[in-house]
Amino acid sequence: MPRLVGVDIPKEKRIEISLMYIYGIGRTLSNKILKSANINPDKRAKDLTEEEVARIASIIQRDYKVEGDLRREISANIKRLIDAGTYRGYRHRRGLPVRGQRSRTNARTRKGPRKTVGVIRAKAAAATAKPASEKK
Repeated sequence: MPRLVGVDIPKEKRIEISLMYIYGIGRTLSNKILKSANINPDKRAKDLTEEEVARIASIIQRDYKVEGDLRREISANIKRLIDAGTYRGYRHRRGLPVRGQRSRTNARTRKGPRKTVGVIRAKAAAATAKPASEKK
């Protein structure tokens, strides 16, 4: 299993797909990296030579921000928005959709599972009201 920038990439998949297991690398960036390293995207990760793996690793480290550095930068950007008190920061702090989506319905990915709000029934309201009237 080849290891690139601290991530074990799957050896049975094509290298084009395997590179996508690195945080911050998608399909397009994966193809750009392979093109600049002169490696066939259809080649399996297990078939790469040490020299090809080194070429890919050097290109990624030299030109792109991935994994830990990228995660730190994103969290710093979110923290900056929250500290500045912007609308987007407020939405991040509250765990609501940030990019203008509706939140009256849907938005379950950001808001989490529904919290059911109970209805006070007439019987329950009468039971809670009785002891208060007996105190007089």
